[in-house]
Amino acid sequence: MSASVWHAIAEPWTDGLMVRALVETTLLGVAGGALGCWVVLYRLSYSAESLAHGMLPGLVLASLAGLPLLLGGAVGLLAAAGAVAAAARLPAIGRDTAVAVVVTTLFGLGALLALSPATPAGLQGLLFGDPLGISDGDLALAAGLVALVGGALAALHGRLLVVGFDRSSAAALGVPAGRVDLALVALVAVTLLVAVQGLGNLLVVALLVAPASGARRVAHRMPGMLAASAAIAVGAGAAGLYVSYYARVAAGAAIAGALIAALVLVTLVSGRSRRSATGSPAGRRSPASSVP
Repeated sequence: MSASVWHAIAEPWTDGLMVRALVETTLLGVAGGALGCWVVLYRLSYSAESLAHGMLPGLVLASLAGLPLLLGGAVGLLAAAGAVAAAARLPAIGRDTAVAVVVTTLFGLGALLALSPATPAGLQGLLFGDPLGISDGDLALAAGLVALVGGALAALHGRLLVVGFDRSSAAALGVPAGRVDLALVALVAVTLLVAVQGLGNLLVVALLVAPASGARRVAHRMPGMLAASAAIAVGAGAAGLYVSYYARVAAGAAIAGALIAALVLVTLVSGRSRRSATGSPAGRRSPASSVP
């Protein structure tokens, strides 16, 4: 029995493609899990989704033209940001409406290009991801992303806390809230650019939102939340690869499903523990939402 269990655990990692996918998802999990805590705290989940969907036409056109996906995604992000800014200036359109209209239009255009019968089948990986097709360059980008996000979050930690927990007092404390917001959005954009090749345009936002949302329910302070979120993301990535290997389903979709499943599990377990500790069905608010 123990030999059979160990064989089932170890067998997927005898495949070189699976090992590379595990390394990629681990790197992305560390970066995306930690960054996602600030995305959730700053309520940027919709903005992150909008960025991911808005860059799809650029990714598809770059792939069709044989250009680097990183370049196409960057151009797509800039085009989406410019279109949103222009639409938001129209008196009859509010900012939220402008974002919704522009992102829906861009995503629809990208989907039409990617799913057209004349389009190479490989482009569908831009929508749903292909962790098993990771190249050496992708792994290098993921490693660089971990270094960039880790270094930036460490350098900005104090300012992020001030703006995130007491924005009204940030200016008096010498912290420019606008610049902090811009730096955070830039980190989100870079993370999406790197992660979208492995997890796909439709699923990449789950990496930023699901682990952090789960970690917020169990962590008592921000450092603990960052560590818990990264651990959830890495664990869910490995679990998704197991599901993909044994169920023969798309790896990107399996990882996204595992991320959501982890969020649901953590929510249920933390809710039950909180009710047991307090004796109240309502429980208490997560400490990470109010304590730095």
